[in-house]
Amino acid sequence: MLQQNEKITALYCRLSQEDELAGESGSIQHQKQILREYAEKNGFPNPRIWADDGFSGVTFDRPAYNEMMAEVEAGNVSTIIVKDHSRLGRNRLVMGYLIEEKLPDYGVRYIAVNDAIDTEKGMDDTLPLRDLFNEWHARDTSKKVRAIKMASAHRGERIGTHPPYGYKKDPDNPKCIVPNEDTAPVVQHIFSLCASGLGPSKIARILREEQVLTPQAYILKCKEEAVFSPCGGKSYAWLEKTVAKILEHEEYIGTLVNCRTFVPSFKSKKKKKNPPEKWLRFENAHEPIVDRETWDIV
Repeated sequence: MLQQNEKITALYCRLSQEDELAGESGSIQHQKQILREYAEKNGFPNPRIWADDGFSGVTFDRPAYNEMMAEVEAGNVSTIIVKDHSRLGRNRLVMGYLIEEKLPDYGVRYIAVNDAIDTEKGMDDTLPLRDLFNEWHARDTSKKVRAIKMASAHRGERIGTHPPYGYKKDPDNPKCIVPNEDTAPVVQHIFSLCASGLGPSKIARILREEQVLTPQAYILKCKEEAVFSPCGGKSYAWLEKTVAKILEHEEYIGTLVNCRTFVPSFKSKKKKKNPPEKWLRFENAHEPIVDRETWDIV
């Protein structure tokens, strides 16, 4: 634990995709500038910035937030400063626990600059109400974003973030997918092996023997092309379930499938599977990798 005069002043910033869609001003850079100036003007020692860009306020599983709270729990933070109260979070139950119990337990002062909140000057009685309104805002924004996505899904537009293995985003139209010259032949190879009578377990063994990069290893290779080196057998560790999932993917015959999963609550990012009857299918939506005859045999 650091001495009191050495403790960190934590400057925390957050911006979610929903905030940007809702038209909220306050980019990460703008938040950083405001917090730096505030800390310097008011003489807060050892300022250190943590920033989560692209993370919703209703979840607290954010990398920078978790790092900051680890310092709090280690006794190394004296003050947390945010631009406004909703930057710390938009979940009223968690926020109440943080402000009223956890931060006081660790002797941490909390300041929200634009909302004139400073726990050293006393607890604001309106804080629980602000937390409630912040949560309502997150819920309403989530509804609007979900409505936009569902409208796109029903129009036959891709709503998935990542293309299926074997495809890549069309450079001319990111909403569309085209065969990936590197991985489409692997998908065709898998279907050909299955059509010849081999099951997922044997196909996975063949891919390991042929040292074909797994989907995860291929993604890593694309992200870190300059420094990537295959990690022994792990980069080729094809599993039976990975092969089986590929063999069940209708995208490979040119069919777009939307709404395979859903999120039950705006406070949760954990996806659940929709029953097949709720899937939205659109045939001939993109170029197929596998022909219909091979698909039917498989």
